[in-house]
Amino acid sequence: MKRIIAKKTLKEFWEKHSDCEQYLKTWHETTKTANWKSPNDVKKTYANASILSDNRVVFNIKGNTYRLIVKFNYEREWAFVRFVGTHAEYDKVNAETI
Repeated sequence: MKRIIAKKTLKEFWEKHSDCEQYLKTWHETTKTANWKSPNDVKKTYANASILSDNRVVFNIKGNTYRLIVKFNYEREWAFVRFVGTHAEYDKVNAETI
C-alpha cells in the first residue's frame, strides 16, 4: 500500500495503550510495504485477519487483545484506518459500517 491514512489514530492509541505500540508499528510498516491486490493477499500475510464486505479487514493486534479495522482500496493502493480499540470496544461497533 502506498498510503496509509490516519497513522495519527494509531499513534494516539498506542500512546494510551503502550503495550500495543510495537505491534501497531509493525502492522503499519508491513502494510506500507505490502503489494496487496486483494483480500486474499492480506490473508497470506495475516492469516488471522477477518475479511468483511466493502474491502474492510479486521486485524487482531497483540494476540487479539486489540482490534484494528481498515478499509482498503486495492486499486489505488491505500489503506484507511477506520477503528482501533480494545476487544470490548470493538464489540460495541459495527465493523461493516464504521
